[in-house]
Amino acid sequence: MSTRIKTLNPATATGKAKELFNAVQKKLGFIPNLIKVFGNSPATLQTYLSLGELTASGEFTNKYREQLALAIAETNSCNYCLSAHTAIGKMNGLTDEQTEQSRQGLANDQKAQAGLQFAQAVTANRGQVSTEAIGDVKAAGFNDGEILEIVLNVVSNTLTNYVNHLAKTEVDFPSVEAGKYAIVQ
Repeated sequence: MSTRIKTLNPATATGKAKELFNAVQKKLGFIPNLIKVFGNSPATLQTYLSLGELTASGEFTNKYREQLALAIAETNSCNYCLSAHTAIGKMNGLTDEQTEQSRQGLANDQKAQAGLQFAQAVTANRGQVSTEAIGDVKAAGFNDGEILEIVLNVVSNTLTNYVNHLAKTEVDFPSVEAGKYAIVQ
């Protein structure tokens, strides 16, 4: 399932990895391959799950977090996450058009679009964004707390993007390929 970092079998997992796999199984009804890769390091898996809970407790809706995840995954060229968040985005109300727009950093409303583009800039520039970029996202209506929440989403999604790159995680969602869109920085 993964060619460079093994994909654990939940049936034979033990200890903390098994406990975390059981929690994911209970919540989602299945254990995605990414989780099976993360299980090699229970501390990393627990961090990922905790980041997910923290992003969910923020100000952004599930739908907007999926839009951010798509924008970040496209910027990081992560096929696994594009595939997963395309499917999850549909479950959270994203249309096919909104999914494609999100990958490009576009949205139907100016504030949402500014946030997506800021997330892409943070991702592409590893946090080294210009004063102008911060001014633009603030001018669109984001406050300092929401800007930091965008960064939290970038961190959470970049963790999964990078693990998938390292592991070459086998996609277990309907496949979506990155690189379709040029990302403006």
